[in-house]
Amino acid sequence: MLTCEFCGEELVLEEDMKTHLLLSHPENDMGEQSHDGEAEGRGGHSLVRPSSSPTPTTTIVDNHCKQAIGLSRSEGSERGVDNGNRFDTIVSPRTSNSTLESKEQITEAGGEFGGGRAVAIVVSTSSVSTGFLRSAQDSSRPTSRHCNADESVGVGSAEHTKVKQKRFSSPTKEKRFSCPMCALVCTDAFILQEHVELHLLEESPAEEAVLGATSSTEAASSSNSSGGKSYECPLCSVVCGDCYSLQEHVELHLDYGTATSAVSPGSDLRLARRLQEEEKQRRKEQEAKREAEEFKKLQRQFGVNGRGGYRKQMERTVEKAVSRGVMVHAHFHNKRDEMMEALASGVDDGRTRTQGVLGALYVYYQREARDCVHVWLSADTDHYYSSEGDKGWGCGYRNFQMLLSSLQRMEPYTTCLSEGSVPSIPQVQVLIEGAWREGLDPQGATHFNQRLQGTQAWIGATEIYALCTSLRVSARVLDFHQPTGPGDTHPRLFDWVKQYFSQTATSGARLPPRVVQTTQPPLYLQHQGHSRSIVGVEQKKNGSLCLLLLDPGCTPGDVRKLLSQDGSTVSTAVCRMRKFPGNLKHRQYQVVAVEGVLTPVEKQTRILNSRTLQAERIP
Repeated sequence: MLTCEFCGEELVLEEDMKTHLLLSHPENDMGEQSHDGEAEGRGGHSLVRPSSSPTPTTTIVDNHCKQAIGLSRSEGSERGVDNGNRFDTIVSPRTSNSTLESKEQITEAGGEFGGGRAVAIVVSTSSVSTGFLRSAQDSSRPTSRHCNADESVGVGSAEHTKVKQKRFSSPTKEKRFSCPMCALVCTDAFILQEHVELHLLEESPAEEAVLGATSSTEAASSSNSSGGKSYECPLCSVVCGDCYSLQEHVELHLDYGTATSAVSPGSDLRLARRLQEEEKQRRKEQEAKREAEEFKKLQRQFGVNGRGGYRKQMERTVEKAVSRGVMVHAHFHNKRDEMMEALASGVDDGRTRTQGVLGALYVYYQREARDCVHVWLSADTDHYYSSEGDKGWGCGYRNFQMLLSSLQRMEPYTTCLSEGSVPSIPQVQVLIEGAWREGLDPQGATHFNQRLQGTQAWIGATEIYALCTSLRVSARVLDFHQPTGPGDTHPRLFDWVKQYFSQTATSGARLPPRVVQTTQPPLYLQHQGHSRSIVGVEQKKNGSLCLLLLDPGCTPGDVRKLLSQDGSTVSTAVCRMRKFPGNLKHRQYQVVAVEGVLTPVEKQTRILNSRTLQAERIP
């Protein structure tokens, strides 16, 4: 491999080097011709820089620009001897390789050339050239030949000296391009592109082309910058800190089809905004879908999903019984007629009612339950259970029927309540809508869209309060909003219930009896998803309390076991009514307690205050 000492280009053949010297460096050739004459007369020094390629070492001697010398050490010595000249060959190794140092020796060939000495300085290097790439260190190191300007004679020698001084004072500045992936420097952008493509052989063809253009653009921009390395995308104006980030950025262009089109400097910003808008739209759609599903779930839960109310559910249930063969058609028509008659009258037909429950409990505690120190029972109350028309959603209405059945038997409430008639569930819905129209609980009315008839909507403590106030019955709502005992229990609730039932039973008595049936109406107990009625409380010998609950979910058969004469059967039924603190572990409980009758003025005051209805929070 031959290397030009003027421009550093490497050629393989000697003929190519001669042609290159004649075409690219004619002024140096003229200077060398004059310098050759001087060398013949006085002797000269020549700098020879061989390439370290595997081919045999071949050097170019400056005083013979058209003649290659130094083919081998032995040949050079023989040629010097044959010509009668004397060459001093100085080898300057640039590597620490001992093999190279051992092979190159400093020798002197005998012979005279015009009475002087010709010294050939052979510089060996270990850097391997690729033919079109050189390292930044080698390309920046100036190479020159030394000549004695004072000894030059003739016009040719003067021109040669001027050319040499011009070349040393004004070196040629070449535009160089650094590879973004390694330390190599290229003199041409297309060569750099080919080199970068070698780094990306394992990438896809489309990505190789884009990344090759990226590396070429970055190499051109980095040659004019003195700061840290950065990589500019060839498709937009984004600058990345490393080549891997640039590759990921270009892949985004490929994914969205922007790599093959002409891209303006602001296209990446538009792409980012489009992606952001698409992400926002996708999130909005997912949020709307989730909200719709939750709304439908709430509609099913609270019975406002458009499936009809008490009447339609009763009809569907009876029709299913006929289709299964459980009910004959004649019975179906009779039951349907009875239902239509009860709905028209607005009074419950009493088919779901069980009477005499509190009396049976009083007798039981008189004979049994000796582990109880005290037992307090509410006033006489009938049990109502959920039928085919309200199963799954009518517990609130049934508990109001239980409360109303007790109030109708008590003297203070007979003036404002119709004696002996308990409204049906559709009629209770009508009464609640009437309370809303009077101005009670406007927030609750808005929640149900001012409508309960023909729906399976659940009702809670606030609807019971509004209905009682509309009937001029004084009521209060107590909110046990958080557990007050270990294990998420509510001992404060149990204590309050005991105080409610025992406050009238113990007045004026020194030693209260063990079993007391008070004149207090039952309590409406509401928690998440269900409601029940509290009709009594037990106090054990160890001081623990136990509530007695009537559940609308219990069938008439289970409740009527309390009326049995068999002690074991009654004990089993009472055990189902008992609820200890460990059985009531919902996070929140609300209680509606009736306290008397309202005057018209008090009712109006309650209506005004219900605009911001608030419960009494305990604790």
